[in-house]
Amino acid sequence: MKNLKVDVAIIGAGTAGLGAYRAVKAAGLGAVIIEGGPYGTTCARVGCMPSKLLIAAAEAAHSAAHTAPFGVHVEGPIRVDGAEVMDRVKRERDRFVGFVLDSVDGLPQEDKIRGYARFLSDTTLQVDDHTRIEASRVVIATGSTPVVPDSYKALGDRLIVNDDVFYWDDLPRRVLVVGPGVIGLELGQALARLGVHVRLLGRSASLGGLSDPEVKASALAAFQAEFSVSLNTRIVSAARDGDEVEVRWADADGRESLERFDYLLMAAGRRPNLDHLQLENTSVVLDETGLPHFDRRTLQLGASPIFIAGDVDGELLFLHEAADEGRIAGENAARYPKVQPGRRRAPLAVVFTDPQIAQVGVHFKGLPTSGVVFGEVDFANQGRSRVMLKNRGKLRVYADQYNGRFLGAEMAGPSIEHIAHLLSWAVQQEMTVPKMLEMPFYHPVVEEGLRTALRQAASQLTLAREPLQRVKSA
Repeated sequence: MKNLKVDVAIIGAGTAGLGAYRAVKAAGLGAVIIEGGPYGTTCARVGCMPSKLLIAAAEAAHSAAHTAPFGVHVEGPIRVDGAEVMDRVKRERDRFVGFVLDSVDGLPQEDKIRGYARFLSDTTLQVDDHTRIEASRVVIATGSTPVVPDSYKALGDRLIVNDDVFYWDDLPRRVLVVGPGVIGLELGQALARLGVHVRLLGRSASLGGLSDPEVKASALAAFQAEFSVSLNTRIVSAARDGDEVEVRWADADGRESLERFDYLLMAAGRRPNLDHLQLENTSVVLDETGLPHFDRRTLQLGASPIFIAGDVDGELLFLHEAADEGRIAGENAARYPKVQPGRRRAPLAVVFTDPQIAQVGVHFKGLPTSGVVFGEVDFANQGRSRVMLKNRGKLRVYADQYNGRFLGAEMAGPSIEHIAHLLSWAVQQEMTVPKMLEMPFYHPVVEEGLRTALRQAASQLTLAREPLQRVKSA
């Protein structure tokens, strides 16, 4: 057994872990980073980047197959070569992973420990059966794993998660997607546009994280016009039959349907990777589900010298948030016990479907019950959107009725990833709607639709004496 002493031990070498490591080293302290799985972040290997590669191929196929409304006619059917699609996805994915591996290779060899860590106490870790580490502080950055209910595991290799999609050599014929969240929507629509028969089922009425009912309805209508999306459904049974999965489900009215698929893609959420850490050996307080209590501002677990960052805390499963949390956790581990609240950015979430979906600032479900004004635009008749035949979806903005401060927005539509960035900057700068309307809007652009929504909100402002006292967190 090798014994080490170090200022800070970081468990996990993903986006959050690497961010924490850099913060600790920048503070002049010693650190080791422990990783048992493959190097390369979730984003690069099985998340953001390979999914966008698949989506890009799907967009190319969809655009090529829908030129006729512009008066452009392509002779013969569009042919999608699944093997070629997946070959590019994997080649470019490996390229992105390579950049991460290069950064890890650049770390001092003595700072990298291979294996799986578990706690013996707050400040003692054991890595597999080869290394014991005495660390003054610890950062947990072990990421998350797709949720797979035990009742589906009998499906064997016919049951897949998003990670598996990016190792396919070719595209299958039929896929059932369970879960209309970010992953289910992005992969479901992309596969459908590439010629795969896709059916997407959701247990509840949720869709892509949207909480504004009007925006959600506009997005659902757009998706359902393109491929099969059914919410409020219940899977009655799922059984393997040879190389197929036979699935029976019931809709909201109890009507049952039966269909066969090549794969069942489980996209029903992710769970923190905490199972093997043996947190019960620490002073950390766990809730009834085994998750640790922590301060979201400092990322400290109770008063202990243990900090948590990234997907493993179950809060905001986005790369930019993981990077920020890694930095905050690393800085606080370095300055422990004099921890400080970290600097957080305005909430921003984007779903890369068509129409794109985004949420900025305070979500609809977090708004006060009074003192809020709304503005909206329906992209059906928005000028530039109609020019591009991308005129689907709706954008809604929220503002404080009394001081005009822009609170947030939910949206589905074209160019939403760019509009969402503009609006997140406005939230972070605490801009008012009147001040936002003083900004330039070119013509003709999709952002003119945003101006329509802001003008509508501005017309309802009373600019009275007392602003809202409290706004729930997004």
